[in-house]
Amino acid sequence: MSYRVVKGRDFSDLLEKKVAFVLCIGNTMTAGIPGITVAGESPELIKFTPPADAELLCYGHCRSIPFPPATPDGKPTPALITYTALRLTGVPLFVVDSGLIEKPKMPYYSVGAPVGENIARGKAMDYEKAEETFEYAKILGKELSKEFDVLMIGESIPAGTTTAGAVLKAMGLNPRVSSSMPENPVHIKQEVIAKAVSRVKSDDPIEIISEVGDPVLLTVSGITAGSGKPVVLAGGTQMAAVSQIVRRLRQNAEVFIATTKYVVDDSTADIAGMSAGDVIASDPGLGSSSKSGLRAYEEGFVKEGVGAGGAALLAFKRGYRQEQLVREMERDYEVIVEQAEK
Repeated sequence: MSYRVVKGRDFSDLLEKKVAFVLCIGNTMTAGIPGITVAGESPELIKFTPPADAELLCYGHCRSIPFPPATPDGKPTPALITYTALRLTGVPLFVVDSGLIEKPKMPYYSVGAPVGENIARGKAMDYEKAEETFEYAKILGKELSKEFDVLMIGESIPAGTTTAGAVLKAMGLNPRVSSSMPENPVHIKQEVIAKAVSRVKSDDPIEIISEVGDPVLLTVSGITAGSGKPVVLAGGTQMAAVSQIVRRLRQNAEVFIATTKYVVDDSTADIAGMSAGDVIASDPGLGSSSKSGLRAYEEGFVKEGVGAGGAALLAFKRGYRQEQLVREMERDYEVIVEQAEK
């Protein structure tokens, strides 16, 4: 089965309509905490991961760095899955600067988001700036939804599961967040989350994000709240947090989550329990791949990101079978990853 309903109802037929893929990219200095993320080959390269992910989706290669983002031991970015799915389906891409250190070398929208600070040390961002960013993002969501039947939103922000976990905790949930590593550094994340959440004195979602969240959460929540059409949040823990934020801000919003089976099958996480909306998990079928870098997903590495689960679901709903998607991903892997290594 190429996908399964994890929570609620099967909303996948929405993806047969006119869909826009929106990628929100940003940075949080929380990523600088040792051991908290492997979203980059080295700490110095982590800041380039979000713009490079966006460039890969746009061009089929990166411009900010000479090779695709990867874990320190070479597992490729989930942007590869998304790139293949968008290439096959022809769904348009819109990129939003959601608090970047380095800007992508491509056209993009900006909502004036600041770079997020290290939540273990203090406030993530200024409240007034957060409020302004949220309002700008709402306008963007409203305008994009005039032209499309469905907005699918993905994200790229190293250490985003930790900041999302802190937001969920501050909203009264008991978050069990996923990780890009097979051995989830739960103790590091829990320490950071507990320290950050101890500062929260409000139940207002925007205040919570400004204290312990990150600019991508703010932007995705704003676009979703502003949309006049259904929104499919493509991702894991971060999108679970967005669903809870939007539920508190706009009760009647049509919000759904599409993730990968790798997140759902992560025993250290609980995407269904953390999410406010219906959840579908797609299975990109990477366990059958001839490429070790792709098979690594089946072994617990990376799992999700850059909207991979939603993009795979999009391909399935547009008539591509699992084996076709795997074959096309392998073809792109050879060009994007293997040739870049030469």
